[in-house]
Amino acid sequence: GDTFVVHMDREALNDYPLGLYDVEIEIVTFEPDREVAWTIHGAIKPSIGHVYGYRLEPIDGGTMVTSYYDWSNIGQDWRDSGIFPVIPESALRATLGILARTVAPGLPRPGA
Repeated sequence: GDTFVVHMDREALNDYPLGLYDVEIEIVTFEPDREVAWTIHGAIKPSIGHVYGYRLEPIDGGTMVTSYYDWSNIGQDWRDSGIFPVIPESALRATLGILARTVAPGLPRPGA
């Protein structure tokens, strides 16, 4: 249930012209060394209900990280809107590279 503010810039995705904006991130799952997941609270009320997360699995010499995006709990109005998934798979994959460079700069990554 911890929360924090993130300054966003969606322009890099070149999809929705939202410009710069802030969202509040709420941690919905935290299992040390296993999983962290969060939902987003922004200008839309009530919140949409989609969840982002990372699952962690120990492997020889490191950790395998799986990025996921779960929008199974969004309302029917959002499903019918045609905007989901909001984030393309390629953008989720890119977060894994950012994460790897943040936690282990300069180290080789399995599968890279």
